[in-house]
Order: sequence, then C-alpha cells, then structure tokens
Amino acid sequence: MKLLHGKKYFSAIMIAGFFGFATTIVNAQTEIRIAHPNVPDHPMGKAFSYFEKLIEERSDGEFTVDVYHSSQFGNFDSVVQGLQTGMLQMGSASTPNLAPFSDDFLIFDMPFLFPSYEAADLITDGPIGRAAAQALVETGIIGLGYIDIGFRHIFNNQRPVNTISDAEGLRIRSTPSGAHIATLKSLGMNPTSISWNEVYTALQQGTVDGIDIDLNLAWFNNFHEVNEHLTLVKSLYSPHLVMISKAFYETLSPSEQIMVSEAFAEMKLYQRGLIRQNEEMILEEMEKAGVNIVELDSEESINWATATEGVYEEFEDKVGLDLIERARATMSE
Repeated sequence: MKLLHGKKYFSAIMIAGFFGFATTIVNAQTEIRIAHPNVPDHPMGKAFSYFEKLIEERSDGEFTVDVYHSSQFGNFDSVVQGLQTGMLQMGSASTPNLAPFSDDFLIFDMPFLFPSYEAADLITDGPIGRAAAQALVETGIIGLGYIDIGFRHIFNNQRPVNTISDAEGLRIRSTPSGAHIATLKSLGMNPTSISWNEVYTALQQGTVDGIDIDLNLAWFNNFHEVNEHLTLVKSLYSPHLVMISKAFYETLSPSEQIMVSEAFAEMKLYQRGLIRQNEEMILEEMEKAGVNIVELDSEESINWATATEGVYEEFEDKVGLDLIERARATMSE
C-alpha cells in the first residue's frame, strides 16, 4: 500500500502493533489520538494537554484524548499515514515537512521575511496560510491552523558570532529544507543535515559546531548545555500546522465539529502565548548558565538579510514571486 503525500508517494510504514492497539479499530467518534514531536514541558506539549482538558470537559466525557508526545508515534511520515489510515485523529507537523503538499508552504522557508510574531500571525491566520493548508484536503487531512515554533537563531560551541564574517565556516545542523540549506550557505556557514534525535549528541561530540533553532526548542532540549554562544538572528520563522483526519472530522456532528474547532482556537492562543512569553525567561536562564548572548544591531541585521537575497532568486519560481509580494504586502498593512 502507498499513501499520497502531496506530489510524492510514501511507502507504507508498518504501524500495526503500535502501542498494542493495531488489531483494534478504535471508535474515532469518542477517542482522539494526537501525535506531536515535542517534549511535554515544551509549549506545544502543554498546549495539547490543554486541548485534551478542554475537549474532555466540554464533551462531558464523551470524548477522550490521548497525546503521543516526543515523536512516540514515529516520524513525520508515520504521522501523515496515521491520519490517512485512521490510526491517528490529529497531529502536528512543521511547514518544511509539508512543502511536498504545496509550494505555498515554502513561504515559511524564506529568510528574514517575517519581522515579528504579529506579522507572522497575519500570514498563518490569513488567506495565505489557509490556502496552503487547503492543499492537504485531497489527501485526507484538514489543517485546523498554525501554532508557533519560533524564530531561528544561531547557537554554536566554537566562537562568538558578532558579525556575519564571524559565522564563516561554521558547521551548522540544518533541516532537509532546500531553502534552509541555501540560507545557511548564503551566510557563509556549512549546513549539515542531521536527524532530530541525533542533534544533541552531534553537538556534544563536535560532529557539528552548532545549530540554528528557536529559543524554546533549544531550551527544552538542553542545547544550551552543548553550545557556549548564541547570536539572536531571527533568520526564519517556523510554525507548525495542527492537522485533523478528514475522515474522522466528517464523522462528527456539527456541534462536535464546532467544539473541536473552538478548543483548538483557544489552544492556539495559549500555545503562542507560552512560546512568546518564555523567550525572555529563556535568555535570562541561558545567560545564568554561562551562554554568551549576542544581539545583532540594526546595521548588522541588514547585512545578514542582504546576504540571503540570493535565496529568493533561487526559489522564486517555486515559491512564486506573487506569493512573496502578497506576503510582504499583507504584513506591511
């Protein structure tokens, strides 16, 4: 069996036997299984626990929610297949992983495009974000909406990075995203793709010199223990799309659909608030732990953004100049 994933096909993964429930078909009308990649203490983990509480209380116990955190259900492919086959009712995925469904998701891989969280909200919650999510429907998945991961910064264990020239030659862990890799190269660094579950060890052993990552993921995965230096760059904004199985959603009554949508809307605001409020605390705690923190001044920030202009030229045809211009216009209103 093969499952449709955007423009590609994934080979079926043997989900059977997962957590001992493979031979039992769960009543999707009463049980919501959710899979996400983060630890329970991360804002994403806390948000899904909050969603669980809302659904179980508002349904008077008619719905139960089971959350599989820390990639317990498997990688992104497993989550997609779980949603398509009914083994999962909900899941969360980063937008780079969703790009095979629609090139519209690539807007989130464009460097230095988003000036603030408030500007990013205009894209994720507006027509551009909704259009990207709409591409999932034909594969059996509905996008409920986006939650935050955050803005990416440069961590490294080699030297302070005060200017773009200081970053020259650093081996930085990257995601598999072509635009992400191109961004790091344009900044003079050497991107290295390493699977998420191997990142801490790779940093600890010096396989890579650092990582570009948001503050919350860095903190809750203890990356400050293996990186002495942090430069606040805000190169990329990274959201996650929360998804629900279309087959499951369509079994719900109109009132139940409203209940799920309203609970997600509350959870989304709760999660975004945690991500954003945590950042000041995280910077204070990292500084206490001995991390050298550099904040680029406005002139140097312009230097970094200017250096990545070639990424737009490289991906303009794929992302679409019109989409880039619409995103900029939306955020400038």
